Amino acid sequence: MRYRRAVVAGGTYFFTQVTEQRRPILTVPGGIDCLRAAFREIRQKHPFRIEAIVVLPDHLHCIWTLPENDGDYAGRWRLIKTWCTKHWPAPVPEASDATRPARGERGLWQRRYWEHTIRDERDFQRHFDYVHYNPVKHGYAASPATWPYSSFARAVRAGIYEPDWTCTDRDLDGIGCE
Repeated sequence: MRYRRAVVAGGTYFFTQVTEQRRPILTVPGGIDCLRAAFREIRQKHPFRIEAIVVLPDHLHCIWTLPENDGDYAGRWRLIKTWCTKHWPAPVPEASDATRPARGERGLWQRRYWEHTIRDERDFQRHFDYVHYNPVKHGYAASPATWPYSSFARAVRAGIYEPDWTCTDRDLDGIGCE
């Protein structure tokens, strides 16, 4: 089956990437470092701007902006996931699906990811807020400022948020901060 995805060269996208069987492995010792290294490595060869990111134990959300005349976010995700799997600091669990080893796949990531093309500034702000509030939504943190695996502190330094910002400060119009 071929998935149809919207591709806009130079576009801005919101992504959700989940671990295989939602295993809580992304925030284990070395896991965050491996993920950061993968993003750093791939961005050197295939540039993109990370507008916002949050990493939770079993999934991550991020917003990327691609360079003008470039819409290949799928290739970047493939490279990031492959790099992470090859360099993961602990044994990667076996894949749950018997067809995956035959394809050279291991059990770190779900095959697919969720992608949404950001339509306008309001859509961007809603997703930006969603990314940063996500650790609170899932019960991992009392406030966005207390979750260490997020671009929230960078947004505070840039003057986008106050340090004590919470999702209730904005109307997210159904994107899901509750």
